[in-house]
Amino acid sequence: MTKTVHQLKITIVDTKPPVWRRVLVPTEITLGALHDVLQAAFGWWNCHLHGFEIDGIRYGIDDGEGWEPPEDERRTRLGDVAGEGATFSYTYDFGDNWRHKIAVEKVVPAEPDATYPTCTAGRRACPPEDCGGTYGYRDLLVAIADPDDDEHDSMIEWLGGGFDADAFNPRDFDANLEAVRLTAF
Repeated sequence: MTKTVHQLKITIVDTKPPVWRRVLVPTEITLGALHDVLQAAFGWWNCHLHGFEIDGIRYGIDDGEGWEPPEDERRTRLGDVAGEGATFSYTYDFGDNWRHKIAVEKVVPAEPDATYPTCTAGRRACPPEDCGGTYGYRDLLVAIADPDDDEHDSMIEWLGGGFDADAFNPRDFDANLEAVRLTAF
């Protein structure tokens, strides 16, 4: 049984208006499992490398590319590296460079009948995967909002239809988490 939970607010850096999520996770969750939670909370597809940085220490999975390997996220528990009031970063897709600021808003006793992890709040849809980071996302929003924009039709086609940047539903979290776990590499 989970004894305490971390309430985290995760914001994608440089998105305006901000794209953010609030999740509750067991204090003993590993950073590797937290990665899955973050993927599910935002609706990312879990098909790119990622990493955490906490107090100047990098955590992730060694990609074998010859860089100094990070600390193993699968062996590092959130409660051991980030307490209430801490902030740290999570980067997803080193090409698009989606940087997330994670704030530990509070650490609270777990509710006896609650299921964790869970997503309790958020704002705005997650930017589409592979859209070019925050700059590409801004360009995409401009193009799809203006039918006269030279890129409008190609962006709508690339998206497979429309895209509602204001859409967010925390009830998508459970299905997203199951999908992320099935596609984990």
